[in-house]
Amino acid sequence: MLPKQTLFTGDLYTRESWNEYWEGDLLRRNENVGTVTTQLNTWFANYGVTNRLNVIAAVPFVWTGASKGVLHGINGLQDLTLAAKYNFLQRTSDRAGTVRAIAVVSAGLPVTDYNPELPPFSIGSSSRRVQGRGTIYYQSTSAWFLTGTGSYTWRAKVTLDRPYYYENDELIFSDEVDMPNVTDYAVTAGLVKSGKLLAGSFMQQRTLGGGDIRRQDMPFVSNRMNATRVGVTAMYPVPKLPPLALQFAYAYTVTGRNVGQAHTFTTGLLYLFGSAR
Repeated sequence: MLPKQTLFTGDLYTRESWNEYWEGDLLRRNENVGTVTTQLNTWFANYGVTNRLNVIAAVPFVWTGASKGVLHGINGLQDLTLAAKYNFLQRTSDRAGTVRAIAVVSAGLPVTDYNPELPPFSIGSSSRRVQGRGTIYYQSTSAWFLTGTGSYTWRAKVTLDRPYYYENDELIFSDEVDMPNVTDYAVTAGLVKSGKLLAGSFMQQRTLGGGDIRRQDMPFVSNRMNATRVGVTAMYPVPKLPPLALQFAYAYTVTGRNVGQAHTFTTGLLYLFGSAR
């Protein structure tokens, strides 16, 4: 949580690539596309309205592409996310450390009229969404910390540019697709001291409904997309410029359903304005 009248902002670049993916529960390759790569450049800002309430905004520019085949990638602005983060419980002990309970409510909506019908080349699902998230954070009196977080995301229907589609081997005559809701949780543990951070994480995402990719077919916007990922994150203040920090992260998709077995790299510059620095 940021203190009152403090602004934390930055720009993050993410590159995700895979050459194998799960078609349902079958891990396979598709030589028609080769390696699929998605890149995101995300600007974000987090502002401390009070010591307990922060507001957050983020919007990414996305590029997609493949190393083989005739399908062209897509690029453009994706979805604007706005969030409010509230620290509703905090307990501190000189011997045990600090425990915080944090609630986040966020909403997202597309900022451009992009096409959601060509995954994995689409830059997003084009679905409006509302998410509720709860987080428990423990900071010891030494450098180590532990965080557990979970969320539930409600997703609105998506409108297609055609009057029919296939889902679960059924032909549906409609241009509206019901989007299944999504849950996720993550556990992160690591060390933080003097602005330096090193942490490892375990993450799971589960889609509550949706069908599998049909055999020898392209993915569909409402497919079930489950994933289990592990990752590491490091942050290091720039010498002689302590408000400026470098962030590096890596994640790997260990198992999944209708997703790529992806390697994901993130790097960025972060800056803190205000009294917290």
